[in-house]
Amino acid sequence: MTISKKRIVLLGTTWPFRPGGICTFNERLARALISEGHEVIIFTFSLQYPKFLFPGKDQYSDQPAPEDLDIRIKVNSVNPFNWIKVGLELKKLKPDLLIIRFWIPLMAPALGTIARIVRTNHHTRIITLADNIVPHEKRMGDKLLTNYFVGSSDGFVTLSHKVLDDLKKIKSSIPVLYTPHPLYDNFGAAISREEALKQLNLDPQYRYLLFFGFIREYKGLDWLLTAFGQPEFRKFPVKLLVAGEYYTSPEKYEQLIRNYHLEEHVLLHTHFISDAQVPAYFGAADLVVQPYKSATQSGVTQIAYHFEKPILVTDVGGLGEIVPTGKVGYAVTPDPEAIAVALLDFLENERTEVFTRNIQSEKARFSWGKMVETIDKLDEEIVKNRLI
Repeated sequence: MTISKKRIVLLGTTWPFRPGGICTFNERLARALISEGHEVIIFTFSLQYPKFLFPGKDQYSDQPAPEDLDIRIKVNSVNPFNWIKVGLELKKLKPDLLIIRFWIPLMAPALGTIARIVRTNHHTRIITLADNIVPHEKRMGDKLLTNYFVGSSDGFVTLSHKVLDDLKKIKSSIPVLYTPHPLYDNFGAAISREEALKQLNLDPQYRYLLFFGFIREYKGLDWLLTAFGQPEFRKFPVKLLVAGEYYTSPEKYEQLIRNYHLEEHVLLHTHFISDAQVPAYFGAADLVVQPYKSATQSGVTQIAYHFEKPILVTDVGGLGEIVPTGKVGYAVTPDPEAIAVALLDFLENERTEVFTRNIQSEKARFSWGKMVETIDKLDEEIVKNRLI
């Protein structure tokens, strides 16, 4: 497929915000677009969340700006005058394509207003890369805000069929394409289990189940603790490694650990995990566990694929379509009992070798080239629709 070279502005979170999740994805996407010959400018936030709305400890990176990316700190998410200013600047800049990253209705007023202003130049096409349309943690006004934003975009790329279906319920006529979340291949090569355990000061006589990422209610750590608390697990030399910062109160999780007497069986590394530490956590893991109560897709799954680690997910949102059960891991019913059954199967039947072998072939379908092709295909459709 021949991809025409474009001037592209990517509007979304990148440095100076700390790496991880959407920030890491956006920077990796920018590099993928540049590698195809496109000119890419990033407009990121000067203020993303007011401090009182941010659930973590710190929003900002302590690292220098990436030298290979043109990042311009522009957007204040709560200042309407700023939205107009940025919209007018982008309207004048007249990129061929404006790619907006949308993940939460809170950002709809800022992003939707900017997009509406840019569209008045009658040149720039606006494509939204949508993580979610219906948020995991619902709030009053979500539907109104989301509808406002959806009306500002010419087309959408979704990372799961669940988000595609949600979008079509809002606006069935809008052009939308699905492509799976690409691999997070920016963390470098895998390291050996021995080196990973040494870096994390973990005992090599144990196997490790890894829960990785920010701890939020919808991610189901309570379900995992309930499953892991069953007495059948105590016959195995296995520990649960929880790696990620609390974005909710820790009280419920700590109480479950006490209730099931898991103090010696659960390791809580509940601080922000830097990019440099990621290979160690995945190198130490025997199985990556994502016991989510709701989901669309997850970057954690794609990190696991990159490091060729077996995966357990609950079959919610788009997770089941990414993890073929019995092939690279498990996609189970979203409840603690089903999670426990799958974990016991993994530990009792030594599934690591076959799952790892299958992951090595399966992960080829999650390329950044596929993401760039999908964006270009949607852009071509938008251009044709304008000519009709």
